[in-house]
Amino acid sequence: MQDAQRRGLLIILSSPSGAGKSTLARRLMEWDPSLSFSVSATTRAPRPGEEEGREYYFRDRAAFEKMIAEGEMLEHAEVFGNLYGSPRGPVEQAIRAGRDVLFDVDWQGGQQIRNSALGKHTLSIFILPPSIRELERRLRTRAQDSDEVIAGRMQKSRDEISHWPEYDYVLVNEDLDATEARLRTIVEAERLRLSQQPGLVEIVRNLNTEFEENQ
Repeated sequence: MQDAQRRGLLIILSSPSGAGKSTLARRLMEWDPSLSFSVSATTRAPRPGEEEGREYYFRDRAAFEKMIAEGEMLEHAEVFGNLYGSPRGPVEQAIRAGRDVLFDVDWQGGQQIRNSALGKHTLSIFILPPSIRELERRLRTRAQDSDEVIAGRMQKSRDEISHWPEYDYVLVNEDLDATEARLRTIVEAERLRLSQQPGLVEIVRNLNTEFEENQ
């Protein structure tokens, strides 16, 4: 008997900066190359080397705002004067084809996706640091930001962490390898969720037909 065709998942990863979200997202995609990363749309101009549909879908403000008004954005936000968001169309096509789509978004983006028309297909996971001291150490170890920027990220992390109860799963990232293993287990289990397996209806119908034929 063949496995029932499943629907894809919208996998939402959120965390305060420095908790390991981006590294875990990269590892998850290396583990399963069939996973696709959600390509965002933006109103900012392309940077050298960026391509339409690879880094971003580049749109002018009028086109972007029209997409919002027509419900074509799963989530959106304005950052430093530019709009960013996740177009609904490519994601909808992917999950209908049984492909999972990964979102690296903050709690506000995750909330919008969960409240969207595709919300029933979401799997949301929040990554916590083991301690605030360790969170700051990781930010400083990256050596990417000034003390002022790090202080801003630490200030913002308190608000972000307060939204942990809104997620389906919460993982404390004390050890990266162990957290990755738990993340894989969650994804594998959620792929078997009843709502993700529409083909089961036909399988059960066939089983009932066999029962009737054998009576």
